[in-house]
Amino acid sequence: MTELVDYQTDPTRYKHWRLQFDGPVATLAADFDEDAGLRPGYKLKLNSYDLGVDIELNDAINRIRFEHPEVRVVVITSLKDKVFCSGANIFMLGVSSHAWKVNFCKFTNETRNGLEDSSRHSGLKFIAAVNGACAGGGYELALACDEIVLIDDRSSAVSLPEVPLLGVLPGTGGLTRITDKRHVRHDLADVFCTTTEGVRGQRAKDWRLVDAIAKPAVFEQTIEARAQVLAAGSDRPADGAGVRLSALNRSIEDNALRYDQVTVEMDRAARTATFIVKAPGGEQPADIAAIEVAGIDWYPLQLARELDDAILSMRTNELDLGTWLIKTTGDADAVLAMDATLLAHQNHWLVRETIGHLRRAFSRLDLSSRSLFALIEAGSCFAGSLLELALACDRSYHLALPDEPQSAPRITVGDVNFGLYPMITGESRMERRFYHEQPALDAVRAKAQQPLDADAAFELGLITSNPDDLDWEDEVRIAIEERVAMSPDALTGMEANLRFNGQENMLTRIFGRLTAWQNWIFQRPNAVGETGALKVYGSGEKSRFDWNRV
Repeated sequence: MTELVDYQTDPTRYKHWRLQFDGPVATLAADFDEDAGLRPGYKLKLNSYDLGVDIELNDAINRIRFEHPEVRVVVITSLKDKVFCSGANIFMLGVSSHAWKVNFCKFTNETRNGLEDSSRHSGLKFIAAVNGACAGGGYELALACDEIVLIDDRSSAVSLPEVPLLGVLPGTGGLTRITDKRHVRHDLADVFCTTTEGVRGQRAKDWRLVDAIAKPAVFEQTIEARAQVLAAGSDRPADGAGVRLSALNRSIEDNALRYDQVTVEMDRAARTATFIVKAPGGEQPADIAAIEVAGIDWYPLQLARELDDAILSMRTNELDLGTWLIKTTGDADAVLAMDATLLAHQNHWLVRETIGHLRRAFSRLDLSSRSLFALIEAGSCFAGSLLELALACDRSYHLALPDEPQSAPRITVGDVNFGLYPMITGESRMERRFYHEQPALDAVRAKAQQPLDADAAFELGLITSNPDDLDWEDEVRIAIEERVAMSPDALTGMEANLRFNGQENMLTRIFGRLTAWQNWIFQRPNAVGETGALKVYGSGEKSRFDWNRV
């Protein structure tokens, strides 16, 4: 059996990154251990990376967010001579399964999105100090930063060489970021993306591929000066008390993942996984002092970390479980009280970072290539923040109890459902649901804070179906069995199209290409056939392509 991938780590176990702190500036330096790949069969030479490298990167960024509130700018650079990062390890891609490659690309992109998310929402800025060759995924990491400064040493260049070199695409957003974000002229972008040697020096700046260049003698001073300018514009607190991200309390069983607030139960015969999220229990903090005392045990932070880890683990380790059933349990009033605290203190750095962690965890759910069904049963607490779980689902089934109205499960719309947790589209899940149609949104707002039974929720369009207790078991069972029997490939394409309707932006374009183009290209013989570019790379053989345009 293949060893499970664990997304939990900490700085004492890092093999690839070095973290240093100097007041408002943190330096995250790449020094990838070529013998410490996550899987056998390749070496991480020239700061080339695999999933293990990005797991550490994701962890490091989270620790800066929560453990070091004094940090306002993160400088990402390299400790290797003449090499910043040469991108995803090509030999790793060559020996990996298709599913591994696609999940790797998705997680890598989510990590890069997270840099932009923190810059946009939390005042944490990023500078790529490109002090050597910067290719493929290495340049894509730089593209996710607020600024890119390239050393002007006559040899260091930025490049996206995947098309001419590997027969694939820059799979974590490179093509889209150079156009949508950096506004590189499309003809220059065409030259850039079909040139293996890349672009260096003044030309890289002129083409908008980097923001600045600096000679080696003044490179460090240039980075320091730019960092201080960005730091001056941030409102992260110089005297905030950080929260240490201790290891999650997690139990891994043959058919379950168990955390304090989240449980995932797996039914391998039925090919389903059931996520059960608990509401807060006991007295919850209502002010900043109490939140700081709770620290890592504060419920919304704990929930965000556990849900994030569960989603990532299930995505990577349980490919056959294609339908996820989402349930909640507990006191809805406790959820709404938590939401009131989040809204009242949303400008405090720790609350803001916690909201951000929840926002990114909910986004991972949106972006997971799994069918998502919410089951609103007796004892459920789909209210406020936890209602986001149901709004993210492809369908929702809400049990009606006409003969026992007092026992009927209810959902409650809260103020948080109208924009606190935007999707990657920039819109709330409520706005997405109703295509921004004001009458429908106004009708839902009029019922906010009111517990809604199945019939009331159905009337407002908040759920898919409202079977009563006589029909519930059969209707839900048949819906799940039908879904499980359908083509996973067709469902992945269908779900992605339906979940991200409406106006596109840079991130929806990135994930659309990742799902469709990269998915397709990664399976074509020109990339992975016996004479495909990925297969023969480094062997001295020349790729032999099928020249038919498809």
